[in-house]
Amino acid sequence: MKVVIFDMDGTLFQTGTILEPSLEEAFAVLRERGDWQGAAPIAAYRKIMGVPLPAVWEALLPEKPEETKREMDAYFLERLIANISEGKGELYPNAREVFAELAAEGYRIFIASNGLVRYLAAIVEHYGLDEWVTETFSIEQAATLDKGELVHMIKEKYGVTEGAVVGDRLSDIRAAKANDLFAVGCRFDFAQEQELKEAGAVIDGLSELKAVLEQSPAKG
Repeated sequence: MKVVIFDMDGTLFQTGTILEPSLEEAFAVLRERGDWQGAAPIAAYRKIMGVPLPAVWEALLPEKPEETKREMDAYFLERLIANISEGKGELYPNAREVFAELAAEGYRIFIASNGLVRYLAAIVEHYGLDEWVTETFSIEQAATLDKGELVHMIKEKYGVTEGAVVGDRLSDIRAAKANDLFAVGCRFDFAQEQELKEAGAVIDGLSELKAVLEQSPAKG
């Protein structure tokens, strides 16, 4: 069985397209309450893009009470989902076309993401990705925040013996290696060159993926 497991944020979905407005909306609430001054920390968030949302608030609001972090976590998620549903987000170029090509070639497609279940479901539904995606796995389903565990869950459930993990961050690359799968790094918005060096191959656009897979151990 030929399998490709995709990351979501920074790999399939251009998270930056909804990041700024959603983060601004969340920090506007904090400003109104007198709990924040100045602009939303967009640059700081971009540095940690891809980590689970609870970890985001630990990083952005380290000195705030846990209750405030939980409130912002929930509100930010609602704003992200609303902005996705209103069509303010965007997939990376050729994402749907690449899914269609891979499916036509007999690949089974999965998503394994640090995003939460409802957030991922909003993207999949809005862009009709379930036409090709066998199942989407969220870090919420794992016992730890280790993406390698998510990929292992896919392997166990579907009997995967070979394939590829496609993502933009080190967590994706290491998840592939931990599960003896081929790691394809994406040199997209939030990628870091030092992390990409650990990948088996690196692409600059999703349209390059099929050719890379055909020359890799993921070809099945």
